[in-house]
Amino acid sequence: MRLNEVNFADAKPIDGYGPGFFRVGGQVFKGGIFIVPGHISRWDGYENPQVLIDAAGGIDVVFIGTGGETLHIPTEFRAELEAAGLGVEAMASPAACRTYNVLLGEGRRIAAALLAV
Repeated sequence: MRLNEVNFADAKPIDGYGPGFFRVGGQVFKGGIFIVPGHISRWDGYENPQVLIDAAGGIDVVFIGTGGETLHIPTEFRAELEAAGLGVEAMASPAACRTYNVLLGEGRRIAAALLAV
């Protein structure tokens, strides 16, 4: 088996998560976060789609981490993101963290909006 070292360039992978927090690049963030390569900000949830829409030009898909389990996201929220040209994938936050890191390592144009577990 051949193993390759992952190079994230200037982007920071999600190092970990736990009850009420995420750790990115060694820094702890409490509550929900929105992360794109090169930028991390607080995300208050489905009432705040604009921060995701503002990033639409630089990303193709956003992973919505719905907390500890996979839940449906509000229809209007999804429609606003899709109208801005974003692909939207909802999944539990732990799965969204893992998927974000894998695709980040591949150099893909991605983002994650994550609710804490």
